[in-house]
Amino acid sequence: MGKQLPPGQFETEKWPVLHEGDVYEFQEETWNFRLFGDVKKEITLSYKEVMNLPKTIATTDMHCVTTWSKFDTTFEGIAFREFLNLVEIEPDVKYVKIYGYLDGNRFGYSANLPIEPLLGDDALFVYRWKDKNHDWQEISPKHGYPLRFIPPASFYLWKGAKWASGIRFMKEDEAGYWEQRGYSMTANPFKEERFADTNFIFGKF
Repeated sequence: MGKQLPPGQFETEKWPVLHEGDVYEFQEETWNFRLFGDVKKEITLSYKEVMNLPKTIATTDMHCVTTWSKFDTTFEGIAFREFLNLVEIEPDVKYVKIYGYLDGNRFGYSANLPIEPLLGDDALFVYRWKDKNHDWQEISPKHGYPLRFIPPASFYLWKGAKWASGIRFMKEDEAGYWEQRGYSMTANPFKEERFADTNFIFGKF
């Protein structure tokens, strides 16, 4: 049985490079990963501390809002739930913003997501990948090295973040970088939720 291609998408075996701003240049001594927001205590992790967390390998599909879809890429990384396990969140926290570097600003890029769909193996902060045409290799700087968040296939790929830098836990949903520019808050490719609905207000519903 073939894979289901979301409406308006075409299949590719390539992994196109698309991002805003400059390619982040990783420096381990200055890099860290921050867990903050509606939590009892904020946590900042070094690169070594992040890489010492339990690892997960999962195969997923990627659907980009620019209309390409890539099936069956296998990633190794740290599952979202491993970071969630490190913090005690406040009552009623249901959403996160996942941040990434943009033109030198470590919180310049962000994507908002509900927590519940991120608890499986398919919500990964990845550092290496393979597919049927490529053996295991580190993700390149253009693809988000040292750490890139890949969302579940039930979201368009912009809900991920290259050069991931932190997670903010939130009680209320809040628009991220592309959502502030008119893109859908929910971003389900199978419902073709590319752009905000008519009730969208800049920054929030």
